[in-house]
Formats: sequence, C-alpha cells, structure tokens
Amino acid sequence: MLDLCDLNVMRPLLEAQGFSFSKAKGQNFLTAAWVPERIAQEAELDANTGVLEIGPGFGCLTQRLCLRAGKVAAVELDRRLRPVLDRTVGEFANLELIWGDILEMDIPGLVRERFPGLRPAACANLPYYITSPVLTALLEADCFDTVTVMVQREVAERIAAAPGTGAYGALSVFCRYHAQPELLFKVPPDCFVPRPKVTSQVLRLRVRKERPWDIEDRDHFFRTVRASFAMRRKTLRNCLSAAFPALGREGVEAAIRDAGLDPGVRGETLDIPAFAALSNAILRRESHV
Repeated sequence: MLDLCDLNVMRPLLEAQGFSFSKAKGQNFLTAAWVPERIAQEAELDANTGVLEIGPGFGCLTQRLCLRAGKVAAVELDRRLRPVLDRTVGEFANLELIWGDILEMDIPGLVRERFPGLRPAACANLPYYITSPVLTALLEADCFDTVTVMVQREVAERIAAAPGTGAYGALSVFCRYHAQPELLFKVPPDCFVPRPKVTSQVLRLRVRKERPWDIEDRDHFFRTVRASFAMRRKTLRNCLSAAFPALGREGVEAAIRDAGLDPGVRGETLDIPAFAALSNAILRRESHV
C-alpha cells in the first residue's frame, strides 16, 4: 500500500499524470500520515459503516477510511484526479468514486442507494471556501449518524461555540440544532502542501436523533436566528425591528416579552430553547398583523 502522505512517493506519481494543485479549488493535500489515521479513528468506523467522503484529493484519507469502513463512496469534483486515484486507492473493493459536485447531488438519495443496511457517516477534509455550504448540505440531509470534518480552526470554534461567547453566532445555532459538535484536535499548517496560512481543526458532529424543542415553523426559526445576529452588539429589540418591520417596534418588544425575554438582551446570549420561544412568539404576533 502506497504511503500517500510521503511527497517522495507522490511527486513522481503526480508529475507522471501532469497534475498540479488548483488554488481555485482550495486544494491543500495532507503530508502528515498521523492526520488521516486519526480522522478515520475519530470517525468511529467499522464494517457496518458506510462513509460518504467529500473531496478525496489523492486519497490519503480515503485509504484510511477504506481500511476501517464497510464501504466508502468518495465524491470528487476535480476529474483530473481520476488517474491519480486509480493508482492510489484503486485496490480497494469497498470504494466507489463518484465524479461531480456534492452541492448538486441528492445526498439522502445517494446514501440510500450506496449504503443499504449500513450505518451512514460523512467524513471530509473540506476546502475552506466551501466549508459552510457543504456542511449545511450534509446536516440538512439528515441521514448521517456522524459528520467528521477538518475545517479552518476559526470556523470550527464558531460551530462549537456556546451562548454568550464571542464566537457564538447563527452558524453555531444551526449546527447545534442539527447535531452535537465536539472539537477533536488541531492540525498545523506544516501538515499540508501547499502550506495554508491558517491552522485547521477536526471536529465531529453527532447528528441529533431528536430535536426536543417546540418550534412551530423551522424556516421562521432560522430567520429569527439570523436576524438576531445580523447586527452584533445591538439589542434583540433593534435587530428584530429591522427584520420584522410589519410588527413595528412595539410589536417586536411585545413578542420578546411573550417569549419571557428582556427586549434589551442580545441575541448572542440566547440558546436554542430561547430562540424557539422567540420565533414562536413573533410568528403568533405576525398572524394578527
């Protein structure tokens, strides 16, 4: 089995295929073997697991996933990597390569077709520029047990942030609505080629089986959350008055009080139950406007 994190092994192979890194696609490839090994370990895989990998690159994480999981379906956008992946991970009978853009795919349908009878998980070393849309798509698909990803450290800290902290925002609420995030370990820039300017972080999201909040309208809930963070350091009263003009300032204040909150509080202090109560209160007030 090739050591896919050894540049002395990979350079000749990549050069033979005429492959060069694409800055536009955010391609930074791992050169530290301990990183994909630990990601695969933290993903808690076994023979009963089907793993959807996003962006296999030249296969260093793919290789480790295939050694642990029952099946791996790896989605890759860059078709230039086809001959490289044929050489690096073509030996694995439990691997299926899927060429295309994950953001244009029916993820629940893909999981049903590729992983019948298996526990589905998602795993990825995500390019920084598509972290949010891909993570959103994976969580909204609502078909995985866990999602284990490597992202920019600052993004991981926002995802895992608790109410009342500086990093807490709409992304934190979105991810906590869908899953329970756990920060696992940091990956320094010198573990990649080309070397990025920032530190990466691996985190695991355990997807919630139940969401025990009384939310009357999910879309309205997330609209309320986004509005509450639209003007940081502004009071909830000011943020929501701008987002729900039909209620007027007095109507917004009344809805906030209906939710058991102080109109002077700030959105970054609220947890999901508080946002649920607030969204429901605004929705009821809007129905009488």
